[in-house]
Amino acid sequence: MIISGLNIKKNLPNIWDIMAFIIVMGLVTLLAWGSRQMAVPYTPGEQIPLSLDPTHLPMYALRTVLRMVAALIASLAFTFTYATLAAKSRRAEGILVPLLDILQSVPILGFLSITVTGFIALFPGSLLGVEMAAIFAIFTSQAWNMAFSFYQSLRTVPKELQEASVLFGLSSWQRFWKLEAPYATPGLIWNTMMSVSGGWFFVVASEAITVGKTAVTLPGIGSYVAQAIQGKNLPAIGWALLTMLIVILMYDQLLFRPLVAWAEKFKFELTESQDTAESWVLTLFQRARFLRTVAAAVGNRWNVFIDRLPRMPRRQITFREPSPMVMKLQAFAWYGILIYGVTVGGIMLINFIGNGVDHTEIFKVFMLGLATLTRVIILLVLASLVWVPLGVIIGLNPRWANKVQPLAQFLAAFPANLLFPIAVFLMVRYHLSPEIWTAPLMILGTQWYILFNVIAGAAAIPTDLREAAQNLGLSGWRLWKRLLLPGIVPSLLTGLVTASGGTWNASIVAEVVSWGSTTLTATGLGSYIAHWTEKGDYPHIVLGIAVMSVYVVCLNRFFWRRLYTIAQTRYRMD
Repeated sequence: MIISGLNIKKNLPNIWDIMAFIIVMGLVTLLAWGSRQMAVPYTPGEQIPLSLDPTHLPMYALRTVLRMVAALIASLAFTFTYATLAAKSRRAEGILVPLLDILQSVPILGFLSITVTGFIALFPGSLLGVEMAAIFAIFTSQAWNMAFSFYQSLRTVPKELQEASVLFGLSSWQRFWKLEAPYATPGLIWNTMMSVSGGWFFVVASEAITVGKTAVTLPGIGSYVAQAIQGKNLPAIGWALLTMLIVILMYDQLLFRPLVAWAEKFKFELTESQDTAESWVLTLFQRARFLRTVAAAVGNRWNVFIDRLPRMPRRQITFREPSPMVMKLQAFAWYGILIYGVTVGGIMLINFIGNGVDHTEIFKVFMLGLATLTRVIILLVLASLVWVPLGVIIGLNPRWANKVQPLAQFLAAFPANLLFPIAVFLMVRYHLSPEIWTAPLMILGTQWYILFNVIAGAAAIPTDLREAAQNLGLSGWRLWKRLLLPGIVPSLLTGLVTASGGTWNASIVAEVVSWGSTTLTATGLGSYIAHWTEKGDYPHIVLGIAVMSVYVVCLNRFFWRRLYTIAQTRYRMD
């Protein structure tokens, strides 16, 4: 009886449970209240009132956060299904990875121009259609980076861990949840942070939607910023920046910092690091007695689900390896269907573009793409020279990472539009060429893909390897050559691939800068797409998107993918 009483007392709620309950219920109440505002009646063409009064910013911030949370949930679901299938199936990989390259290259405005009318038609008479279009646009700024990160992590799981999973008799389902997903978790969390910040970067285009005659402004920080820029209201821009900073600090403390600290247990190392990431929220939840008991019960049920589910069909079905002839016929049918689909789609695309665009303009658009490509390459090289060494230093020092994390998130979320006043003023005042000085705006939000991935890669370097390098007296260039560069190469490549696609995307915003009635335009594919999107000319829009996709896919296929292959074979932590 005494032991039973002690067990009951051990599981009773304590003060930490009360604090955790207040935090969770407060967040749930806010999200529930804000979500009700997203499904109010709405008629296409109706103007939604938007005020630059700073007192409205908390409500606008909540609406923006709701869209980003919905987009993040969709991005995680997409990542776990799409990236896993691409990493597990060689045939699927041949389609899904190039398709991901194409999706990454399609600009936010390209998705909006195609989907906004469809979402409005899907939810007639409700604002939910426009909200879904904005959420989908934010999703496209988050999902591709997360999928690339997860795919790269699944492809570089150490061989000894794979062999151990085979020796323990784990099924594919069990191996995924007990080995591969945990191994990929630290990198996925850092890339999720970057993706959320990327969503902030494009939130202006997502909430202030203008495609041809369709113009909708949703209440949110992005639309607030767009209206402030149009009205040259510098105080309003300052209030928007302050609100963004507060929101980023809040979700950093309540979500990402606890996740980073929790993911420390998934690091692949033989010796535990002395410096680990910390989070007061994670500590609070760990000290919550009742909540810890509930979490343990849920975890046990999840383990039972993982262990038992894949065993059920094994008792009923015995799989046999198909004969070589059957495998050849399957491959022939697979690639035949693939070639047929690509051919039909290509013909339809050519016919659609040819009906509205002069054939001589196609060459011109490819030349515009070459100009943008030159800017992208130069910017990636310069960003790598700056952020690779800094990212390694931060990643090897968890305490520094805790301090830099919110600042990096804020800088990554900083919309390029807010620098347009400074950029336009300087270029007009000092007669600077937009062809050169609009380029820094392209890399403003995408350089952080490199930094975040390098931090994740450096943090994942096993502590025992770092101690071995220290004992061997490695320092300077020898340390970088033997340990640091090989350790971060896979993550660095993921950052460069996503930064490359993001920079192409950012060219839509950065090659055309406006402040009030003054507009400066740089020659490039981004300004071409932005121009025709404003006019609502779909053949020209599709032509610009298609050419941008060609450039990105070719660059990824013939350059980045080869580097990926080298990283997977030579730079594995085996």
